[in-house]
Amino acid sequence: MTLSVVVVNWNTRRYLLDALASLQENAASGGQEVIVVDNASADGSADAVVRAHPDVRLIRNDTNAGYARGNNQGIAAARGRVVLLLNPDVLVPASALDTAIAILQEEAAIGALGARLVHPDGTVQRSVRGFPTPWAVACEALGLSRVFRRSRVFAAYRMPWFDYDTRSDVDQPMGTFLMIRREALEQVGTLDERFPIFFNEVDWCLRARRAGFRIVYAPEVRIVHYGGAGTRLVAAEMAWESRRSLLAFYRKHYRSLAFAPAYWLAATTSYVHAAVVSHRRCATVGKPSDG
Repeated sequence: MTLSVVVVNWNTRRYLLDALASLQENAASGGQEVIVVDNASADGSADAVVRAHPDVRLIRNDTNAGYARGNNQGIAAARGRVVLLLNPDVLVPASALDTAIAILQEEAAIGALGARLVHPDGTVQRSVRGFPTPWAVACEALGLSRVFRRSRVFAAYRMPWFDYDTRSDVDQPMGTFLMIRREALEQVGTLDERFPIFFNEVDWCLRARRAGFRIVYAPEVRIVHYGGAGTRLVAAEMAWESRRSLLAFYRKHYRSLAFAPAYWLAATTSYVHAAVVSHRRCATVGKPSDG
């Protein structure tokens, strides 16, 4: 078995069924299995998978176990030499999986691979970032990244200067499509469940880089990504969850007192951001619909 695809789903039935259909139609030539971990969806996702895709291995959770734990459940069940963590709100085109596997297997030092993510209209999504180091986050908080958008020093987190047409080593491609070599999983470990929704792939990529593995962005692998299908349902709550995960990331990787000012700067600015997003979301939900 060459490839195991792990899809964690929560209330995104329509997207999930389309994603599974694209995986079935454009399967990896070396053999693949698809594992869906359903986090207690209330929209009939699990039953729909059973009906439409009986060959898919379905793991039903009684509660919403989160993205990290769901992926770890799928990884534990996976038999492939390569494991792909894939969001349900994607379409996988023809030959994308074979191309990705071939690139991943070019060199043993490549531990993981990210793809070019495009919107349904074909425009490229900005899906690659640097690690949120204290310096990078401070530059974001102080606005230096917006003033010096082309600077590798001041705009090192969101990387507006990144060339999405060129294959390159990166820090953290978006976890929407993260293909991982089995040997890297065995050495680095699975996702840290202290980050249930956000920053789990960031944490994993940082651990992989520290273990000596390369992480490669491959524009040859093109994936259609609708974006935020699950988190959009609870946008206000997710803004606060993102803040909690960022601070947990700092407590794990930057515990020295020397990083205390950066921690409190991140804590303050992320609080303001979460509050604004939450307020906007609540205001939008509260508006009467037209007609």
